[in-house]
Amino acid sequence: MRAIQVYEVGGPEVLQEAEVDQPRPGPGEAVVEVAASGVNFLDVYHREGRYSLPLPFTPGAEGAGTVVEVGPGVADVAVGDRVGWVEIPGTYAERAVVDSSRLVPLPDDIGFETAAAVLLQGMTAHYLVKDAYPVQGGDTVLVHAAAGGMGLLLTQLITHLGGRVIGTTSTAAKAELAKRAGAAEVILSSAVDDLAAEVRRLNGGQGLPVVFDGVGAHTFDASLASLRTRGHLVLFGAASGAVPPFDPMRLAHGGSLTLIRPSLGDFIADRSELLRRAADVFEWVRSKALEVAVTGRYALSEAAQAHSDLEARRTTGKLLVVPDAAAVGRREETQS
Repeated sequence: MRAIQVYEVGGPEVLQEAEVDQPRPGPGEAVVEVAASGVNFLDVYHREGRYSLPLPFTPGAEGAGTVVEVGPGVADVAVGDRVGWVEIPGTYAERAVVDSSRLVPLPDDIGFETAAAVLLQGMTAHYLVKDAYPVQGGDTVLVHAAAGGMGLLLTQLITHLGGRVIGTTSTAAKAELAKRAGAAEVILSSAVDDLAAEVRRLNGGQGLPVVFDGVGAHTFDASLASLRTRGHLVLFGAASGAVPPFDPMRLAHGGSLTLIRPSLGDFIADRSELLRRAADVFEWVRSKALEVAVTGRYALSEAAQAHSDLEARRTTGKLLVVPDAAAVGRREETQS
């Protein structure tokens, strides 16, 4: 079968399409024919070696498709089931082997592309606003990269929960997307000299209770400076690079601030929690509290381009790798 392989870590060019052996399920595992795979910064971190995986590996940690084979002892799913999954590398391929206990059955009204577009980021947004910092009605919240796939979901959910979003974006066009998702105010990060001062100005001169920061190195200082006394910085990503080591006394000097660096895996650690969060996300999609925008579809051979586009911030919304290249072409013709 065809799959993307990473033989050495590095830039997008290390994503190589290759012919590999068909996967076979072991005990407790299922083989899934991949219909669509989400493209996430987690994939970039794996490709760069920031989060290391044994070489060679197939990237992609969010997928949806149909179970085609199960191994001994599998009770959670059966052949023919429509499923999705996250946090298990190997989705940039025609087929993938997945621990059956980590598969999420898809409701009839949730399509493969929707599942592949929303599960990882949707469940991340879920734990961010429900657990990392429980957003309350009336909270004013700063969301960095508010027009990105993650930022759009967070903006919608915070607004749904009664919060007020101040977003940051890099362009005016992206600012309009963030506003359509519910952001009350949007700051063009390239147009201000002091981002934290602008945040405080938009909040009546006051700091904020929480900042959701998936950008990392480029925004970390401004995020801390935007918080009120006893405010919370939720640092959930590092799209611009890892935050350098810093003196924890900065948190004390900033007003007894707290910093959390959470990871989705710790919030879906058991199957019941995984299914509960996924069910909530699917219900949000159903009720239109979350609207998923798939803005780019790439064939397997175009995976490097997908990473380049994501890292260069040439995109908004969600990107997918679709193993069926013909399907990509058909959908692009329909959209044009």
